[in-house]
Amino acid sequence: MQGFLLVDKPSGITSFGAVARIKRLANEKRVGHTGTLDPMATGVLPIFIGKATALSSYLAESDKKYVATVRLGLTTDTDDITGNIIATSKVGVSDDDVISALSGFKGRVRQTPPVYSAIKQNGVRLYRLAMQGLDVKAPEREVEIRDISLISGLDEQNEFSFSATVSKGTYIRSLARDIGETLGCGATLSRLKRTFVSNFDIKDAVPLDSLTSENIKEYIKNEADALPFLTSIGVTEKQAVRFANGGELSLDRLNANGLCDRQIIKVFFGNTFIGLGIVSFEKQMLLIKCNINRP
Repeated sequence: MQGFLLVDKPSGITSFGAVARIKRLANEKRVGHTGTLDPMATGVLPIFIGKATALSSYLAESDKKYVATVRLGLTTDTDDITGNIIATSKVGVSDDDVISALSGFKGRVRQTPPVYSAIKQNGVRLYRLAMQGLDVKAPEREVEIRDISLISGLDEQNEFSFSATVSKGTYIRSLARDIGETLGCGATLSRLKRTFVSNFDIKDAVPLDSLTSENIKEYIKNEADALPFLTSIGVTEKQAVRFANGGELSLDRLNANGLCDRQIIKVFFGNTFIGLGIVSFEKQMLLIKCNINRP
């Protein structure tokens, strides 16, 4: 079994757990996801099956959209509601204050990821070091908050919700924590749903719990559908066989007009997706990035 599966992950399961379940249902060892979701988080989780796992890194680079709920007046060691409480404080802010704080994060910002994260330090994931009680800190990074806006104002629990479109590497938990610091009362993330990855909306995702070994094939898409933002090029059967066997293709013999140097493109023979190539003007060849199917 091979292809691309768009899953709506439920709360209470890790992304790795979701992948393990798909492995069992698809009876396939090669299964991988792109864009980890914390166990408490729900939403869009793109999953690749079979040789298509070679494509997962291309979606990892994409922007993502979230709907997040933040609780003010509470700070935790994980920056979300599942962690141990570090501090509490009174909340004396208005919706206008929240809107002003949110607007201050739009654009390129410096962000420190949570200590309880999968980021590695000297080959060891930070959350493992934190669980040992070691004093660790994730390195600061620059991310971009492309858009952020209030969805619902403060309620009786001092919670509000916002939507955000963010670049690769952005931690919404860190964003919630930093918003709390800006407002002067502390904050932690209480709910999170990823609603969009690359070109894929949550309305097109299948709930993980509704998948069975009998129906999973109905939801698996062609792996090329995972990369609609890449240009496609058609090749002859002879070229397709050469490419699938590891042979580079001459640009002179391809309809390569309009392509750019180092551009990654999808290679098709008819309706069959052969793999990804990378344009080399220096060699005047289409080099092989990865092979997925044979013609």
